[in-house]
Amino acid sequence: MGTILIKGAQIVTMNPNEEVLIGDLLIEDNRIKEIASSIDVTADRIIEAGGRALLPGFIQTHIHLCQTLFRGRADDLELMDWLRKRIWPLEAAHDEESVYYSALLGLGELIASGTTTILDMETVHHTESAFQAIAQSGIRALSGKVMMDHGDEVPLPLQETTADSLQQSVALLEKWNGFGGGRIQYAFCPRFVVSCTEELLTEVRDLSAQYNVKVHTHASENRGEIELVENERGMRNVVYLDHIGLANQRLILAHCVWLSEEEKEIIRKRDVKVTHCPGSNMKLSSGIADIPDLLNRQVHVGIGADGAPCNNNLDMFQEMRYTALIHKVEHGPTVMDARTVLRMATMGGAEVLGLAKEIGSLEVGKKADLVLLDLNDFHTFPSHEVDIYSRVVYSATRSNVDTVIIDGQIVLENRMVKTIDRGIVLREADLSIARLMKRNKHIS
Repeated sequence: MGTILIKGAQIVTMNPNEEVLIGDLLIEDNRIKEIASSIDVTADRIIEAGGRALLPGFIQTHIHLCQTLFRGRADDLELMDWLRKRIWPLEAAHDEESVYYSALLGLGELIASGTTTILDMETVHHTESAFQAIAQSGIRALSGKVMMDHGDEVPLPLQETTADSLQQSVALLEKWNGFGGGRIQYAFCPRFVVSCTEELLTEVRDLSAQYNVKVHTHASENRGEIELVENERGMRNVVYLDHIGLANQRLILAHCVWLSEEEKEIIRKRDVKVTHCPGSNMKLSSGIADIPDLLNRQVHVGIGADGAPCNNNLDMFQEMRYTALIHKVEHGPTVMDARTVLRMATMGGAEVLGLAKEIGSLEVGKKADLVLLDLNDFHTFPSHEVDIYSRVVYSATRSNVDTVIIDGQIVLENRMVKTIDRGIVLREADLSIARLMKRNKHIS
């Protein structure tokens, strides 16, 4: 892979001491070799940072790449109507090519806005296409086929048997888990309790332990969803997941907006991880998760944009700003300060994914996943003695992302993604959604 030397950067390490320094960073192959005030070596590539901010790449812990094509097609709906009237019918219409371009469209946006690692949940079919797109893009990812063997008002193409769901998931895991030197990992992705039989969930519990991989699902996003689970399973979401033994350190729950005190304690005691999706939760009118309380309980919490049709962007800058602001309304101005939020977007995400020893901070020996921000712009000035965390979380936008390096490879340079052909993807995305809409003529 060679060596890359970044010189004269404002290095925001996010290491345990949260050091910020002006200096150089050396990458050898796919890892950080040295960080110092000055490094004088011969490198294959030298990047003169000129005081630009160098950060760990952002880590988004809940994404649906398969839904990027549906951006703007499911606005102004609450969760269950959003799923039943728009998302499920559109996912049912997907083919291999449309999943591929949906994924590339999302991946281009993610990389261009500084995200270097994602936890992605796909749809029932054609997950191979999404993995191919992930591999091509260069992003670091955990991803998996969505699992749905139960539920009302589910389109026929999304209905699967328990056996088929498990068999297909294991086949994908055995092919893709560890791909690219470990850059891609598999995660079992049962959609949510509403869509899954107990047999499926308990088999996933056992397979997760057998293969030592994560389980990612939605939980307690919406009060209507919780009511459905209570009516059918006789208990609330997280209580039920604990009852069947799925609540453990490998489980990652998206949303967790409506948690009872008992559920919060289960999450804490079982070391269940949580991903906060403020943009999605507001747009679907689901509510605001009590993230300050979860953090006070030492729960590991990451941030995710969710999907393009419920956000409608996959931009971590936007999600960081939401995370910092919405909790102040109830908890006061000092809660969720910029430093806390930036940590959630970097090391916090790494902890959620079980990758804290590899990514999430700029430290010698860690994987070289970095973002260079050019903060020399109207909306980020003045800079004199302004806290760097404040500048990044409250002022910066995706337009400030200059360079992105993932696994030691430059994947975005001068604000241009190098691994994805923008023109082809934009054209094919439009052709793909037009094809899907023809298959679902009743969707406007």
